[in-house]
Amino acid sequence: MPAAPLNSSLVTLLSKCTVVPDQKSTMPDLKLSASDLPMLSCHYIQKGALFSRPDFPSASLLLLLQSSLAHTLSLFPPLAGRLSTDPDTHHVYIACNDAGADFIHAAAPQISLSQILGSVRGPDFVNGFFSHDRTVSYQGHHRPILAVQVTELADAVFIGCSVNHSVTDGTSFWNFFNTFAQVARGVKRIPCLPDFTRDGCPLMSSAVLRLPEGGPRVTFDETAPLSERIFSFTRESVLKLKAIVNKDNAKWVGSGFDPVELMGKQSNDPFYYSNQQKKMLSNGVVLQEKEISSFQSLCALVWRAVTRARNLSPSKTTTFRMAVNCRHRVSPKMDPMYFGNAIQSIPSYATAGDVASRELRWLAERLNENVSAYDDAKVRSVVSEWEASPRCFPLGNLDGASMTMGSSPRFPMYDNDFGWGRPLAVRSGKANKFDGKMSAFPGRDGSGSVDLEIVLSPETMDAIESDREFMQYVSS
Repeated sequence: MPAAPLNSSLVTLLSKCTVVPDQKSTMPDLKLSASDLPMLSCHYIQKGALFSRPDFPSASLLLLLQSSLAHTLSLFPPLAGRLSTDPDTHHVYIACNDAGADFIHAAAPQISLSQILGSVRGPDFVNGFFSHDRTVSYQGHHRPILAVQVTELADAVFIGCSVNHSVTDGTSFWNFFNTFAQVARGVKRIPCLPDFTRDGCPLMSSAVLRLPEGGPRVTFDETAPLSERIFSFTRESVLKLKAIVNKDNAKWVGSGFDPVELMGKQSNDPFYYSNQQKKMLSNGVVLQEKEISSFQSLCALVWRAVTRARNLSPSKTTTFRMAVNCRHRVSPKMDPMYFGNAIQSIPSYATAGDVASRELRWLAERLNENVSAYDDAKVRSVVSEWEASPRCFPLGNLDGASMTMGSSPRFPMYDNDFGWGRPLAVRSGKANKFDGKMSAFPGRDGSGSVDLEIVLSPETMDAIESDREFMQYVSS
């Protein structure tokens, strides 16, 4: 195939082929669940990793990755299939038909490692590292569910994946990506094989999602001007923020004990604390503890900074949405490696006036309470509500006062090595980006640092970068 430009004028397509599984699939069609179907109107997930250049020829690199992908697809048959809608029932399935995934080889010799690692802004050329630009997941009926693009830079290699969002969530995506790397590295026994069980899954439903002719469209303006930046938070700054939020979290009801003294002793002697706690309980003193996580503390900081930067009316209701993994929240628990979407969206609400004026702890508590209350009954009630009115997920900032946090700093994004070293950075394409969209990545050092990819309107981004409270926690 002749060379052709991709998403960026700096990235050139060198070749494209279809990779099929190295073993024929015996997997039956997999029905989309009540968590999969709403994603049919979302763009494909676009995530990838930046690596140093291996010390072997380009031809060997491509052969290694193609053969490794073929074997990985045999472990993940849905990724080599296509979507299919039953004409009688209108239910949507994944046909595991070995149709194959796209494998693309591209080059960007004018782009160097330092240009990516040295920029906190999202350079436009990164979008060229991914295929299926702005492809809606419904199009998986006639387009590959997965596309892998290998882009050779001046001194590095970027491996980018575009995956149908109605087929995978973040957990399934990174399990595939890491398995792909393990196969390339020669691992014989894959530790985390995907689970394709559908029987008994609480997310499965017989409800029918009626779709318009030609399929759904995304629910946000793809042409709106946006500004994107990666804000990095060191472990130390995250812990400092968490300590501030949790400063009054321990409350003692009763008398005869000094909480400050007790906390001081506990910090140096956990055994003393446990005995003191027993003594307090025997005397009728109740110790109440509710620790707000570091990530919830960070989300509260972002919620306030963005709301303040938008200069909203104090009475305007703001929304902060977080994705929650349902796998361990239902009873009985689902397999941790359940393949598919097992996520639901938790909205937290507060007026702009409260967000701006109340203590950060108050905001963090709203998030904490909603996440803590998300149990089996809540998951099943959300499925029931969707069944009563099946619809695609309305992604976007429809009221000008919403934020959506995606991905997770717990995802093993740096736990992949294709044979020549761990990633130097993780980046995403332009899929599903709108004013208020945020994605959380773990820091590369693995110590508890967090990178937040935040997308805002240009004027809001300018304002948040001038927010002293927010920026004091951001690493330079």
